[in-house]
Amino acid sequence: MDTNALNKALTALLTKKHELHQLAYSDSRYDDVEEELHDLEDDFNEEYGEFLEAALEKVHGDLSSDTDVLLPTAYLPAGLQLTSEDGVWVDSEKYPGKVRLVLLPNPVRFVLTSKGQQHELWKA
Repeated sequence: MDTNALNKALTALLTKKHELHQLAYSDSRYDDVEEELHDLEDDFNEEYGEFLEAALEKVHGDLSSDTDVLLPTAYLPAGLQLTSEDGVWVDSEKYPGKVRLVLLPNPVRFVLTSKGQQHELWKA
């Protein structure tokens, strides 16, 4: 796996997602940017989905989680800065309470956020 290409694609996807979130629904560019984002998501899942889903299966196994594995793009943060609301809720026997799993770039990695802390669980 070319991790540099993966990171570049992930960064482009997050940049486009951030661009969309900066626009109001009434903005004339909103529909075009939203379509570009969906195209990027589709391309990303097609190109890297199998690789990242295998990583997610491992992460879920390590967490002793029975939460379903979703498409990799479901784990993206909403913007360029990680917040406590980003990612996908997962259950875990290792981490009590509600935890979220997030896909981040630079380097590409899955991070678990719990009680204001971050735990890197996998890195490309």
